[in-house]
Amino acid sequence: MSERGRLLYVANDAGYFLAHHLPVAVGAGAAGYEVHVAAPATERASEITAHEFHFHPITMSRGNLSVWKEMRAIWGLIGLYRRLKPRLVHQITIKPALYGGIAARLAGVPAMVSIITGTGYVFQSNRYRARLLRAWVAFALRLVFTHANSAVIFQNPDDRNTFVHRGIVPSEKTALILGCGVNLNRFTPQPPPDGAPVVMFASRMLWDKGVGEFVDAARLLRQCGADARFVLVGDADPGNPASVPGEQLAAWRDSGDVEWWGHRTDMPEVLAQASILCLPSTYGEGLPQILIEAAASGLAIVTTDWPGCREVVRHRDNGILVPVKDVKTLANALGELIRDRDLRERMGARGREIAVAEFSVDKVVAENLEVYRRLLP
Repeated sequence: MSERGRLLYVANDAGYFLAHHLPVAVGAGAAGYEVHVAAPATERASEITAHEFHFHPITMSRGNLSVWKEMRAIWGLIGLYRRLKPRLVHQITIKPALYGGIAARLAGVPAMVSIITGTGYVFQSNRYRARLLRAWVAFALRLVFTHANSAVIFQNPDDRNTFVHRGIVPSEKTALILGCGVNLNRFTPQPPPDGAPVVMFASRMLWDKGVGEFVDAARLLRQCGADARFVLVGDADPGNPASVPGEQLAAWRDSGDVEWWGHRTDMPEVLAQASILCLPSTYGEGLPQILIEAAASGLAIVTTDWPGCREVVRHRDNGILVPVKDVKTLANALGELIRDRDLRERMGARGREIAVAEFSVDKVVAENLEVYRRLLP
C-alpha cells in the first residue's frame, strides 16, 4: 500500500470523473495515495486504469428511482468499502455523497470528503417529483454529514450558504473550491476567426441550461439582421428530466435558427472557432466548466446572474451578466458584442487574466489535497 494509504473516488458517471476530477486524482497519486475509482461499468474504464488507478465497477444510475436498485447500490458500496478499507473516500456529486456517506458510516471509513458540484434537479426544480425528493434528500444528507471526520466541498458560495442555512452541514465542515480547474496549456487564446462572429452555446442540451432562451435570442437577432452565426455544441441528456429532445434540436437546426454541432470532445479546438460564449443558465450549477474554459480561451462571455455563473463572469469586465429567462436583455447583450469586436477582445483578454489567477487546475488540485491533509494530517 502507498505511504498515505488508499483513496477511493466514487462517481455515478466515469465520463464525468474523467472530464472534471481526473487531475485531482492524478495529483493525489503523486502525493502518495493509492488511488481507486468506483463508477458504473463503462468502456472508458481503460482510460482510468491507464493512470495506474484501480477501477471498481459499481451499480449506480443517475436518475433511477427504483427502491430495490437504490438499496442494491448502497449495499454494493458498503461491501466495496469493507473490502478495500480505504483511508479516505471522495464522493462526487449529491447521489454518491448520499449513498457513499451511508456506506462510509457503516463500514467505518476513517475520513470522508463529498463534493457538491451544484444543487441540480432535486434542489432547483419545482416539479412535483423534485419537491417530493428534496425534503428526504436534505434529511438524509444531514445524517450523512455528521461523520466525525469529514468535509464537504462546494463550488460556489451560494450552494454552501444554502446547505449551511438549512442545517444540512455545519459551516466548519465545509470548504469552498471554485470549480474543477482548467488546463491553461490546453485552453489558450487563439487569433480571432475569420468571417461573421460565432456565438456559441456549449453544454448538455437541457432547458435549465438556457438553450431555449439562446435559440429565442438568436432568432430575434437574425430578424434584426445581426451578422453572426449561432451554434449549439452538445447533445441531449436522456437521463435528465430537463433534457431537450433530439427532435427539437434537429428542428432548430433544420429551420436555420442555429447550427447544431452535436457532442464534441475536442473543446479547445471548438472554442477556437467561437467569438462569444453564451450560457444563459438557470440550472443548479456548481461552477460551469465551460465558462472557465471559455475564459481561459480568451472569449467574451454572456451568462446569467446566477450562482456559479457569476463566480466566473464579472459584469462588463470579462463578460456581461443578464437576468435569468430574459430573452430581450440576452439578445441585446449578444448584439452589443457582435457589433463591437474591440469590446469582445478586451473582455476576452480580461477573462484569460482571471482564469490564470483564479481557475488553474494546479490551484484546484492543491486546494483538494489541502482538504485531504486537514482530515488525515
